[in-house]
Order: sequence, then C-alpha cells, then structure tokens
Amino acid sequence: MHNKPFLIHRRALLGAAGACTLLAFSGAAMAQAAWPTHSVRIVVPFAPGGTTDILARAIAPELSKAFGQQFIVDNRAGAGGNVGAEIVARSAPDGYTLLMGTVGTHGINRALYPKLPYDPIKDFAPITLVAAVPNVMEMNADKARQMGINSVQDFIAYAKTHPGKLSMASSGSGTSIHLAGELFKSMTGSYMTHIPYRGSGPAVMDLVAGNTEVMFDNLPSSLAQIKGGKLKALAVTSAQRSPALPDVPTVEEAGGPSLKGYEASSWFGLLAPAGTPPDIVHRIQQEVAKSLGTPAIKEKLVAQGALPSGNTPAEFARLIDSEHKKWAAVVKTSGATVD
Repeated sequence: MHNKPFLIHRRALLGAAGACTLLAFSGAAMAQAAWPTHSVRIVVPFAPGGTTDILARAIAPELSKAFGQQFIVDNRAGAGGNVGAEIVARSAPDGYTLLMGTVGTHGINRALYPKLPYDPIKDFAPITLVAAVPNVMEMNADKARQMGINSVQDFIAYAKTHPGKLSMASSGSGTSIHLAGELFKSMTGSYMTHIPYRGSGPAVMDLVAGNTEVMFDNLPSSLAQIKGGKLKALAVTSAQRSPALPDVPTVEEAGGPSLKGYEASSWFGLLAPAGTPPDIVHRIQQEVAKSLGTPAIKEKLVAQGALPSGNTPAEFARLIDSEHKKWAAVVKTSGATVD
C-alpha cells in the first residue's frame, strides 16, 4: 500500500520522459524534413573564375529551384583550398554549409601539407561527385610562338636548354594543377619555376597577360581562352583525349617514352560537415544527379570539357579514399613541396 503513490509517481515521470523524448525526436525529424528554411552556402575554396567556381555556379541555381531557397556560392580562397575546406569542416552539420571540394582538398593536400587544418575523411560527409575534368598543358600563345614551341617535345627541349626561363602558374600549392606540373617535371627532368595563385581564374589571367609561360589548368576554366587563340593547348593530362579538344593529344601521346603512363585529371564534388543528417545528404545528392542529367546542364558541362557524374555518397566516399592513395604516391615520386 505504501508503495502505490511511489509507483504511480514513477510511472508518471517515465511517461512524461517518454513523451518528451518522442516530442524531441519528432521535432528533430520535422526540422530535418523542413530543411531548408533559409539560404544554403556553397563554399568554393578558390577564387572566382576557376573550374571549382564554374561548377558550383552551374548547380547552385538548380538546387535553388529544387529546394525553394537560395544556394549561394561563397568564394573563400587560400592555402591550396585549405582555408575554405576548414571553414566547412568547422561549420554546424545542419545542411546549411556545403563545400565544393576538389581532388586537391580531398585527395592531395593530406599528403602534401604536414599540418592540415582538417581531416578530409573524418570531418566531412561526401554528398556526390559533380564532375571530373582533364587538365590541359597550355602556354601563352605569343610566348609559345616566340620560343618556337609547338608541341610537348618542343617544350621539354626548350625547358632543358633554358633552365630557369619558364614559370609555371597554378591555382595554388598542392592543387591538381600544381601537381600535374610537378609530375611532368619529375618524369621529364625539366624545370619550371612554380608560381601559385589564389585560384585558377587569376592564374589564367596572368598567363594570358604573358606574366607566366605555362599552366596545367583544369580544362573548363581555360577553354574559352584556348578557342580564342590567347592560349596554346599542347596536350591534355587525361588518359584519353577530351571531346572538347579532340585534336589535342594527351601528354602521354605527345611526350614520348619519358611520359609513358602520365595521367593527372581533376574532380570536383559536394561535401557537408561530418554529422549532417543522412536524409539531407541524400536529398541534395538526388537533386544534383537530376540536374546533371538534364540535357541543358549536361551539354553545357560537356562542352566545357567536364564529365558530369552525380554518383551516390558511398561511391563518392570510395573515390576519395582511392584518390588519397594515388596522390600520396605522386607527391612522394615527384618530390613536390608546398612553396
């Protein structure tokens, strides 16, 4: 008899606690289902004008239409993409801050930087690979004419006979653009002075202006200047020729025995901070894949030299893991360092 009030009180407390838990769970589920209730930021870890920026700005309007909220591109350049990547890694995992990651931020930098301010695996939730692109070995067209360089083999010969005369622009230390050049240098025994910029856009501008001689740029951000005659494409860095430049050989094709097996392509994909609800990740991936499959977006990207993807988070995670291993070997073999 004396225990009844206690039992009733205990049952009441347990019931109240269960109700609170259910309400909290329901509230979280409702908040997650309602996402997004305001604008979403896509951090681009490089300056405007480069391929990372081009791809982010291609999909942002499509996501804005799909979700009814603005997806805003926020350029945060610096340290080979590390500044922008760290911002996202430290952001709340609520779906409102995303990263347009690259082979640099998530495939190369961990092998290149002794103290990376984020963990490319543990600090992120992969969403989807947006596109893969070849790089293009290109020169300022006027300088190529002045130096008598019309091919990759001409370039190698000039570099070897004029040490210190060629400068190589890149979108930043440790990016695929930088590493493509370092791999070329190590395989051919040639030398170029590396000049890193805060993104592909400003690097290409300086190359067009004649302030540097060569660059291994992502194809989409240089294609217009190549077609306009300002830049001379010597070769693409992929294993196969690009449909966007079908008459331009691969580095392996054009370079002779010393460049057998050369390949240094780039990729770009969306990631969220680790802990972002899987439902949000899934919804973003589905809409990106849908937009990349539309003829308008697909044709636009292919015409720029990009190969659209839209794969699943699990597939993208496997790609990131394999790229770590590949680029760690490239960094070691090439002897590349952060300037």
